[in-house]
Amino acid sequence: MSDISEKIKSAVTSSVQEAFDLTPEENMVMVERPRDPKMGDYSTNIAMRLAKSLHKSPRDIAAELMPVMEKHLPEAESISVAGAGFINFVMKETSLSDLINDVIAKGDDYGKNNTGNGEKVLVEYVSANPTGDLHCGHARGAAWGDALTRVLSASGYDVLREYYVNDAGHQIDMLAESLISRYFGYFGKEYPLPEDGYHAEDVKKIAEDIAKEDGDKWLDADESERTEYFKNQGIERELDKIKKDLALYRVEFDSWIHERYFYENNSERIQKVLDEMASKGLTYEKDDALWFKSTEYGDDKDRVLKKSTGLLTYLTPDIANHVYKLERGYTKLIDLWGADHHSYVIRMNCALEALGYPKGTLEVDLIQMVRMVEDGVEVKMSKRTGNAITLRELCEDVGVDAARWFFVSKEAGTHMDFDMNLAREKSNDNPVYYAQYAYTRMFNILHKEGTAAFHQEEHYELLKDEKEMAILKLLSEFPDVVADAAKHRAPNRICAFCQNLARSFHSYYNSCRVNDPENPELTNQRLGLSVRR
Repeated sequence: MSDISEKIKSAVTSSVQEAFDLTPEENMVMVERPRDPKMGDYSTNIAMRLAKSLHKSPRDIAAELMPVMEKHLPEAESISVAGAGFINFVMKETSLSDLINDVIAKGDDYGKNNTGNGEKVLVEYVSANPTGDLHCGHARGAAWGDALTRVLSASGYDVLREYYVNDAGHQIDMLAESLISRYFGYFGKEYPLPEDGYHAEDVKKIAEDIAKEDGDKWLDADESERTEYFKNQGIERELDKIKKDLALYRVEFDSWIHERYFYENNSERIQKVLDEMASKGLTYEKDDALWFKSTEYGDDKDRVLKKSTGLLTYLTPDIANHVYKLERGYTKLIDLWGADHHSYVIRMNCALEALGYPKGTLEVDLIQMVRMVEDGVEVKMSKRTGNAITLRELCEDVGVDAARWFFVSKEAGTHMDFDMNLAREKSNDNPVYYAQYAYTRMFNILHKEGTAAFHQEEHYELLKDEKEMAILKLLSEFPDVVADAAKHRAPNRICAFCQNLARSFHSYYNSCRVNDPENPELTNQRLGLSVRR
């Protein structure tokens, strides 16, 4: 909560205690901004929430509370009752303007809060197969995941950012076979390219690089040794490209967990999970396969854990993966998956519940599809390569700021059209440009020739213009906005806040003269409002 909201909430609680000898529960006292600013700066519905227990009308309760509140909240200019019993507060101008020193003192920490109370949260996102370049669908999930983990961290959660590398199974086998085919082709030799193999230019480039580095030594090598080598090289080189593209996109991870880790170096984790499921009576054999009784936990059908061939399904090591997350001490797991994983969410939750973990331990946010649109027409392919538009191409085309903003500004669970023309546009219609222009104006105010150096003051009583008050009210809400974005896993609310703040600043800039040499005192206080030190 902002300092002002916290003061009002505390005053409301104290007033209820004094007036009615009653201590309201913490979640009962709510302080909000009225939709109509004419009603006041802040409002509470505490009178309506107390009506049932006090057996009085909300307006009568409000009438009794107001004189007590005036004593407990000296920062209020006036307190009034409206409607069915809302209590509205108009704050003194100095109570808002004093926020300036708080923002200056906290710097980058302003807005941080402890609503997460140190809860250990592991967030898994992107987790694309290392079989090709990241594309625009991955870009949406990467931007959303990075923004989400930032607001969670800013709200006091202990967050780990994790990428689960899907580097086992059929797709990786096909990557190896595709590389070998291209490698043989480099030397003019025949090697069939699988029908469901990888035909992209990046695969061809990796094979050519291996041929140049290693020569033709793999043409007559042992088949299993050659396959394993190309599999490892493909994973390593594709993953290296992924990491570089994510770094360009300003997305970093704390942990990279490989699916192969559960097969090769830690297979006992998989066996431990299978043994535990068996001991709990959660599995059975049918048609030479091992099945999980997932229907007993809400799934529409039972799921295969081990095929009749002896090979594990993708689900089995992933259960071990999620158990491993919890064994590392994380009490909340958040996965960001593509919308096509809807049914997979159910089976993974079924598995964790069956193993004894509480419901809600794992929560999954599905990232919906995105259409890239240019000139009103969907664009599916890169003009340069003829393949899907990659994350790197998008960043080089519209810029990292625009790419990230456009993806984060829309709720992840909704389909979206990414307007590439708008993302490139240098006008106020582009929300990224609009926010950046507000920052540029602030920067220019500070660095304009003849502008005196700002110095902090104890109070900023000269800031009285309604547009100045509007900015201060918005700034006071920022800690609440951050906490709310974390609570609801909605970083798009930060984008909306930035747009509102930019809009308020542009209006203020066009209305009020910030740097007025004839009024140095007002100039200094307006510099305090305009420029973050």
